Amino acid sequence: MPESVWATVKTLENIKIFENIVSQMESEALLWRRWYGDERPEMCDLPKSVADISLFHRMHLLRAMRPDRLTNALKEFVTNNMGVEYVEQPPFDIVATQVEMNPLTPTFFVLFPGVNPVPDVEKIAKMSGKTVADGSFIYISMGQGQEAIANAELKRAGKEGCWALFCNVHLMQDWMKVLERNFEIVHEEGAHPDFRLLLTSEPPPLPLLEIIPESILQNSLKVANEAPRDIKSNIKRAFTKFP
Repeated sequence: MPESVWATVKTLENIKIFENIVSQMESEALLWRRWYGDERPEMCDLPKSVADISLFHRMHLLRAMRPDRLTNALKEFVTNNMGVEYVEQPPFDIVATQVEMNPLTPTFFVLFPGVNPVPDVEKIAKMSGKTVADGSFIYISMGQGQEAIANAELKRAGKEGCWALFCNVHLMQDWMKVLERNFEIVHEEGAHPDFRLLLTSEPPPLPLLEIIPESILQNSLKVANEAPRDIKSNIKRAFTKFP
């Protein structure tokens, strides 16, 4: 093994369970060499002298000798101790989100590259009998000149029980304070039980930059459906698009 790896092996002697690691390697040199050169050392049998150590201590060995395989062992450790849901991202289920929606709580979708929540919202709106065709589902992409239209449609949605989806509200920072007040007025006048307010916005470019009023964020149901980065989760996500 390289000198750099041997140096990390020597530090393992500070841990009680590995206090004789060097002499064990000398007495079982062939077994250690086979384990060290294995394609998947986190899965294969350890040399006899350390065969009974826990997965936690096996990760110490991997960290010292085969750091390229440590991530796989960490996944197994977290799965065994906490559950697979902490390792594999479950596919996003918009229908499960719909159960938590109500007239008093706006639903706030955070926009990420490669993810468009509008088709999902249209899907659950249609399941609830709300469509663009009959005017019960209101879809407005916010931009210059849309403020007055959005204000009027919000009031109509509150009275008639429509769903109002306002997209890209991060482009209208000044108008968001108007929306906040109009949303309060809708409830003061008595919102229809079927009324739903949905918003989409990009996250702020800087951590301390405020785009959305704090009260709206605090009182909203926040949905962050970020595209997974690994192949397995992406394939599972693609399969969920089929019935």
